[in-house]
This record gives sequence, structure tokens and C-alpha cells, in this order.
Amino acid sequence: MKLIRDPFTHKMNSVITIGNFDGFHIGHQRLLKTLIESSHELQLPSVVVTFEPNPAEFFRPDAPMPRLMRFSEKWDFVKLFGVNYFCCLKFNRALAQLSAEEFVKKILVDQLGAKKIIVGDDFRFGAKRSGDIDVLKTLGKRYGFTVDALTQSMVENERISSSRVRDALKQGDFKKVFALINRTFSLTGKVAYGDQIGRQLGYPTANIHLHRKQVPLMGIFIVCVHGLDNKILNGVASVGYRPTFNGKKIILEVFIFDFDAVIYGQKITVEFLEKIRDEAHFDSLPELIVQIEKDVVVAKKYFEDHHE
Repeated sequence: MKLIRDPFTHKMNSVITIGNFDGFHIGHQRLLKTLIESSHELQLPSVVVTFEPNPAEFFRPDAPMPRLMRFSEKWDFVKLFGVNYFCCLKFNRALAQLSAEEFVKKILVDQLGAKKIIVGDDFRFGAKRSGDIDVLKTLGKRYGFTVDALTQSMVENERISSSRVRDALKQGDFKKVFALINRTFSLTGKVAYGDQIGRQLGYPTANIHLHRKQVPLMGIFIVCVHGLDNKILNGVASVGYRPTFNGKKIILEVFIFDFDAVIYGQKITVEFLEKIRDEAHFDSLPELIVQIEKDVVVAKKYFEDHHE
């Protein structure tokens, strides 16, 4: 898979899908599968078009929504489907002001050579979201591409959306999360140097800076860790500000059971299985240590009960 960024360096004919794709839920996955099928059928390269930053982040910088995926996580996920090109458009004032027709002609037609565009039936585009499926189909007749508008994917008689995934994560409802995204939720990042507090408490942790202004879940969780020793490792993770230590940054900390290797700089993926509790402030370190011990017992019991 190749990355296409602004400004474009080459033109081609292609089959395209477009969206923010935060979290790549089941609806998004249907789009990707349909994109690949159409790409093979038409013998044209497949292109996923997305935006950085997310338009909602651009228009409301002071109230950022919790991201389900960073760009690198989106890249890793799209790559699994065998997509040819991942096109990342810089969402700025100039792009936001393009009319629906200008967006289609300047980017999708003139640069990417759209022959088929696959989107959800609620797709909106162009300045002030003025374009819809009917507009896109009309432009398709004008510029020589077809449009495949997929009906909405549903779970429990409700439309699947990234917002529903965020709500389920916030509530710690991981069964619903799995139903919406067809996999367990995970966060990926590089292990960074911390302040060694966990080690002093007897529970050394791998610290991962999440590079998000907001995160979709906070608290203490039962997790699996991928990316170390070609094994799946069990542990307990904390996502939050560490209130006992007056933390100012949201950090993901993972205590991995029966593991004590030096892993600074390594990229790991933390898979969230179940929530144990919310973050809490403790008046003393002994109180915190007692609670960590309880969390570890709960997690180990979970893995015993779910051992195959």
C-alpha cells in the first residue's frame, strides 16, 4: 500500500471510498470489502481517501472528540485489506471551503481519476456538507464515474457509528464494542521512559504516550499486550491522569505479568478486554499498592476463567 499526500505527485484512474474512518467499525469494513471487490472487477487500483485532522477536530479545536484511532493505526488497519493507495488529505480552510463539485472535480476526478466511488448512503461532502448522494450521482454522470451507496450497517436496530463505539467504550461495555467493530478495541504506541513510580511500587509499567487531546476510555482495565517476544502477554492497564500523583497528561501504563525485559522504544499494541474500575485518587501510597494488588488478582482470575 502506498501513501498519497497533498500535493499529488501523479494521476491515475481508480476506485475510491471516502470517509473519516475513525475506529473502522463494521460499516467501514463493508466499504473496504466492497472497494476491493470493485477494484478487482474493474481492474483498477483501490484508493481510501481520508482526512487529517478529522474535520470535527478542525472546526472544534477547543472541544476535540476522543479519537478511536491515530493515523498510524488507520494505516495498519487499511493495509490488512489489500488496498493499493491510502490518500490522506490535509483538512484545512482551503479544503473546507471547496464546494461539493469543486471537491469532486479537483480531487476525485482530476487527481485520482475516479471511475467508481463507494460510500455510505448518509455520505455528505463539500463546504457546509452541501453535497449528498443525489449530488454525487449527478456529478458522476457529468464526470464519468458511478456511485455505489451502501445502506447503513445496524446493530441492535441502531445505525453503527463511531460515536456509538465511543459511547460503548466510555461505559466500559466491551461486548457492545466488539459487536460494533468486530474485534477487540486496542491502542498502539511506543514504550516511553516514565518516572519509574510503578517500579518503586513493585509494579513496573510500560508507559505509552497516546498523543491525543482526549481518549475514548479511562480507568483500569484487563488487557493483552501484542508485539513483544512474538507472544500474547497478559496484564493490567491504567489509562488516565494518575490522580494520586497529580498527573497533567493522559498516559497509558501497562503492568505485564511475569515480564521484566527492557522494552523502551518498542511499538506495542494493548488490547482491552474488560474494565475493572474507574481511576481514583488515593491518600497514600500503601492504599494505592493495596488497590493495585486487588486489580491484579481480578485480572489473573479473569485469565484463569477464560483460559482455553
